[in-house]
Amino acid sequence: MVACAESCTGGMLAAALTDLPGSSALLDRGFVTYTNAAKVTMLDVRQETLAKFGAVSEQVAKEMAAGALAHSDAQIAVSITGIAGPGGSEHKPEGRVCFGLATPSGIETETVEFGPQGRDAVRLAARDHALTLLLRGYAKPAL
Repeated sequence: MVACAESCTGGMLAAALTDLPGSSALLDRGFVTYTNAAKVTMLDVRQETLAKFGAVSEQVAKEMAAGALAHSDAQIAVSITGIAGPGGSEHKPEGRVCFGLATPSGIETETVEFGPQGRDAVRLAARDHALTLLLRGYAKPAL
């Protein structure tokens, strides 16, 4: 079973998974945590982590994935947090997305720079990358 913790994709990953027939045997639940407050209350992301690293960081992606795993019946959880655009900054540019992949064995994180290709394209690319991470997690269950 899978759990999703999404921010900038706003539920697109869970929607993609539920497009599959029989997805009730695959997807346990999805968390759309667009605000920092939602990340804290729904996924146990620490205020200190948000203050120190910001919502778009591997540290927050890690805590989001861990929280999704802890608050579900899933064996694997993926998280997405990023800047879809428009906007961004010199330190956190548009198109930067951080991912977490959690299993009972551990958590991996990574950041992908999709670039300023526009909000829709960044969100779709982030969704597709998260699907790839889930496939990788199933192929390699021990992280």
